Amino acid sequence: MHTKESLIKQLEALGIHSEGTVLIHSSMKSLGEVEGGADTVLDAFTSYMKDGLLILPTHTWSYINAENPKFDVQQSKVCVGILPELFRHRPGVVRSWHPTHSVAALGRDAVEFTRDDHHFDTPCARGSAWGKLLDRQATILLVGVDLKRNTFIHGIEEWVNIPGRLTDDPEMLYTITPGGTEIEVPSRRHCGLPWSEHFWKVDEVLISRGAMRMGQLGDAVVRVCDAAAITAILTEMLEDDPDLFSDNEPLKDQGRWMAGASQL
Repeated sequence: MHTKESLIKQLEALGIHSEGTVLIHSSMKSLGEVEGGADTVLDAFTSYMKDGLLILPTHTWSYINAENPKFDVQQSKVCVGILPELFRHRPGVVRSWHPTHSVAALGRDAVEFTRDDHHFDTPCARGSAWGKLLDRQATILLVGVDLKRNTFIHGIEEWVNIPGRLTDDPEMLYTITPGGTEIEVPSRRHCGLPWSEHFWKVDEVLISRGAMRMGQLGDAVVRVCDAAAITAILTEMLEDDPDLFSDNEPLKDQGRWMAGASQL
């Protein structure tokens, strides 16, 4: 059975920078049996990152929409797992105000990190928390999930301006702040195919070029992603082929990209 102490030792073995910025996508089930359950996992994360910034996605995109347009920062439940849902309730955790793609943060600069998201009309704007991950050279930890759950890649597509990823016109959504004020947040949405289901295609490229490495936490397979390196590689790939993630076929010219196309 895994414990808080054993999980912390595994985080150390993964080489996670404890004073840096870490965003975690997770599957609690994948971790196996943990003494104390999900709260112990969060205790391990928060203890390890006590001198840094810990972030979990607190998305609500699955049910906040034009028909159900009000996102309550304090009350709206997370649609991406038990760990983020429990995390957002913890003392000191700050949740951003984006109606569909909020994050929750704890630690150094948490307020500053989360403060701007509702000012943007897209899910992963460059000036939002998702772009700040790049600015802070963050680590993205995928615990028991693969690249298909890495929201940051949606951000890269958005910044490269890949066509067909977002609705042309925003729908009017509303954020209810912790103080009870209701504010308008016009929001464009991801549209079309489930593009993220195709992100697996670059798995081997990112590993071979040092932007991602594999490890273990509890029983879970973990992907440790360098936000800056992933951005550089995928920006190059998407500019070369904007249709990179438009189908579920194996990557074309994989050897070329694994070698580093810009060096060829």
